[in-house]
Amino acid sequence: MIIDFYTTIVFSHVVSAVLSIGPLFIIIPLINRLIQKGEAEEEIYFSMIDVIIRIVMHAGHVLVVTGVLLILLGPWPWYTSWVVMTIIVMGLSGVFLATGFTRVIRRFHDPGIDKLWVLHKLKRTTWIYIGLMIIMLWLMVQKPMFW
Repeated sequence: MIIDFYTTIVFSHVVSAVLSIGPLFIIIPLINRLIQKGEAEEEIYFSMIDVIIRIVMHAGHVLVVTGVLLILLGPWPWYTSWVVMTIIVMGLSGVFLATGFTRVIRRFHDPGIDKLWVLHKLKRTTWIYIGLMIIMLWLMVQKPMFW
């Protein structure tokens, strides 16, 4: 059986989509444990959250590259409505990931900051990002025609 280039790109795209969304669900229980734990465990949990965000970020890079290749090699033109909407949501999620998580995590170590507030904001940011990724996933799988 010969596996063609397009099939390999589709597989890479799906795996990177899973890695862009899946690890985010691990952040929620980590935040809950961080709320309950003392300062001794803070760095351990924050380093785990940082690793998860890096995995999501790098998987997102693969997701974008393979997505571009699939559009270039596949049957859909760039101006197809679901492609345009996916690009818009992807842009929003990219900005949100770059600014939302980084800013929130940096504020955790600021002196005098209410750490509980930061953790709740981090949890909210995680759910918003998961929502954006699910919308993007729906657009890529369903391929709805808006115009």
